[in-house]
Amino acid sequence: MLKLYGHAKSRAVRVLWLLHELGIEFGHIDCLPRSAETKTPGFLAMNSAGMVPIIDDDGFILAESMAINFYLAKKHNSPLYPSNPKNEALALQWSLWETDRLDRQTVNHARHTADFAEAERNPEIAKAAWADCVHGFGVLENQFQESDWLAGPDFSVADLNVAGALFRALVLDLSKWPKTNAWLNRCWNRPAAQKAKALRG
Repeated sequence: MLKLYGHAKSRAVRVLWLLHELGIEFGHIDCLPRSAETKTPGFLAMNSAGMVPIIDDDGFILAESMAINFYLAKKHNSPLYPSNPKNEALALQWSLWETDRLDRQTVNHARHTADFAEAERNPEIAKAAWADCVHGFGVLENQFQESDWLAGPDFSVADLNVAGALFRALVLDLSKWPKTNAWLNRCWNRPAAQKAKALRG
């Protein structure tokens, strides 16, 4: 049976979302990033970086949530995996773009405006992160002038990967980017997304 290691309050949330979309049976070893479980010899033998999420698919070990989702969607012949090579390339493009342009930026903004204790917040980090977020949301808004989705005419692993990484944006005021806001809520309103979200507690 497929095993997923990782907590829903980490990037494992997007893998949990995909697994619920696929409707396949899996085991979930619930461990937080940098927890004691990730420092055991057994875990480090699977992933020497000691990071989550990882999957164990009958002995095939794979890390990095974006890569995991592409692998699982393709392996299980999911319609979420674009069959058209151009849309497949777009799915890769947007997933890679997000990891560079919005992933850490949204995390830093959340940490230094709300998540951290007030004494630990750095307004300069928050300001710089928000400037990057504004640019990234603008890029998405331009994309959604042309299409409702990121990689073809339907919801795909591209939308899941990017929306999954933007969980923190659900509580932001995105009224300046109405099409991006509508897309993000369309994605997270999917039943599988709601199941993954519920696991965050």
